[in-house]
Amino acid sequence: MLPLLNCFVAPRRTYAGARIAVMHAVARASVTPPVGRTLQRFAKGVRCSALMAAVLAIGPTLSAAQSSTPTTRLTADSSSFHFDGRPLQIISGEMHYARIPRAYWRDRLRKARAMGLNTISTYVFWNLHEPKPGVYDFTGQNDVAEFIREAGQEGLHVILRPGPYVCAEWDLGGYPAWLLADSLMVLRSNDARFTTPASKWLDRLGHELAPLLTSKGGPIMAVQVENEYGSFDKDQAYLAWQLAADKHAGFDGALLYTADGDVQLPNGTLREVPAVVNFGVGDADSSFARLARFRPKGALMSGEYWAGWFDQWGQKHQTTNVARQVKELDWMLSRGYSVNLYMFHGGTTFGFMNGANIDDRNYHPQTSSYDYDAALDESGRPTAKYTAFRNIIAKYAHGALPAMPSIVATIAIPEFSMRSVAPLFASLPAPIHSEQVRSMESVGQSYGYILYRTTIAAATGLVSNVPRSGMLAVHDVRDYVQIFVNGALVAALDRRLNQDSVAIEIPAGKTTLDILVENGGRVNFRKELRTERKGITRGVTFAGQNLTGWDIYSLPMPTMPSPKFAARTKADSIETPAFYRGSFTLTNVGDTFLDTRGWGKGTVWVNGHQLGRFWKIGPQQTIYVPAVWLRKGRNDVVVFDLVKPERTTLTGVTKPVYETKP
Repeated sequence: MLPLLNCFVAPRRTYAGARIAVMHAVARASVTPPVGRTLQRFAKGVRCSALMAAVLAIGPTLSAAQSSTPTTRLTADSSSFHFDGRPLQIISGEMHYARIPRAYWRDRLRKARAMGLNTISTYVFWNLHEPKPGVYDFTGQNDVAEFIREAGQEGLHVILRPGPYVCAEWDLGGYPAWLLADSLMVLRSNDARFTTPASKWLDRLGHELAPLLTSKGGPIMAVQVENEYGSFDKDQAYLAWQLAADKHAGFDGALLYTADGDVQLPNGTLREVPAVVNFGVGDADSSFARLARFRPKGALMSGEYWAGWFDQWGQKHQTTNVARQVKELDWMLSRGYSVNLYMFHGGTTFGFMNGANIDDRNYHPQTSSYDYDAALDESGRPTAKYTAFRNIIAKYAHGALPAMPSIVATIAIPEFSMRSVAPLFASLPAPIHSEQVRSMESVGQSYGYILYRTTIAAATGLVSNVPRSGMLAVHDVRDYVQIFVNGALVAALDRRLNQDSVAIEIPAGKTTLDILVENGGRVNFRKELRTERKGITRGVTFAGQNLTGWDIYSLPMPTMPSPKFAARTKADSIETPAFYRGSFTLTNVGDTFLDTRGWGKGTVWVNGHQLGRFWKIGPQQTIYVPAVWLRKGRNDVVVFDLVKPERTTLTGVTKPVYETKP
């Protein structure tokens, strides 16, 4: 295939009537290499989780325009992409608005331009925007339209990946958990119980984003249909529904395409829609060759080139071979192929939104850090990979690349004490009573923790003055469980280790049994996501007898908790799960990383912002704190820890720490 002429198109467009000055100089100084078609990815099955399909796009830049300005579109034919009638090579990077504090969006976009990218690709996360059926949120951090507008203002085209399934190492692959409240619903299928809410969601998203397509003067040049469906199933009727739903939502004003691994192309594509291919390091040659054979007259692009990888709790921190990636990127660009780097900047999966992998044997929850060994690290700072990629891309640019934005130094925070404590069991909400245990979703809860309480003697018919030993089985518990007898912790069960039962002793007399369950993140890949309900999903038995008569306490923790704190007097005074509160004072703010070594397993809020999870097993031992969420003067911190911490102090360090512990 002949390389296409290097060029960069700076069309005039309009954004919903607003005049946006385009950065012609920046755009023309930026790289605009040849064209290409999307790569493929591998999806060999058991461990594929994060791999998301990327898509075609082109390098734009915008100028002020009147509503009468002619529209432009991306097309794919004759082995190349064309924008406004001219061949274009797409050099894209993946970033997710939800994983970057809103105040940093523009900084990250400018760094993308400075590395030579002409396109940004992003997923849209249904579960963020519709937390409850029919309740939509596109404000603040969820203002995806503003993220896209800012990308256009910075001279970047946009590839939109609306799913509604996105994978992305994101809880349930982006599906809202409330879908699982219907036990009959079959996710990611033609089941009307699923397609009806999914269609409504896409229509609502189209209301927000269809005005930003290039055909209407915006920066969105391409929209992905579904996401790596060939790695999941091969139902053409379902794909046809998905394509029709995307068109109904108004996305047919952009180039629609599919993305799959090379082997999965036959299962995940539609004949009338362009296809791109996703793959990892070392597979470019074979993947492009397979794509070319599959679509002999199609444009060639890597929808996801996995230039990094994600971390999972209890496993080592992932790093990848930069030299091999640089060589392969050069190989792709020199042949005119288009590419989307997954990830250009990973960022952080804030709150409880991390997903999980699952294979034939084990459950593997992912960390809150989504550093991904990317060109920009978790805190948005250029790495050695950034410089190496920039040097390669510069070879295919028309002129000098934009200058790098300034980098603000991170700060250290001296050790501060979490002086106040509030035991969880002293701060419980009103319970729901149920004879049988119920899943988290069935009681209207999506994330966080859930507590089940019963009186075991009454449930088993034990003689009150006779203690009894037996096996306590918590059937299909998900995902991390603590078992308390009369308020004392007696055992913990971990789904990662396939633990679901333990021998315990029930003392004489009336005995309260508490089972506290943490939702560790829903599976985001494979068909297991269809049944990925949380909490206790089947039942609890003791000595073979079913336990009934449960009080169920929903503990979603959507905002920073404010239980009744008391000043700590002894470091070892609390043995059960608890909230800890402290503060530190700053004269100047800056990004930092809270060092959670010495703490057990839980989550952290700073000034009301939930940062993510910590777990002493690693590899993540620090939590990223953006400067924009800090303030001069007093800053308030709340930690919830399931496990008694080894220390009740925290510090802020200037670099992330990765250590995996047994």
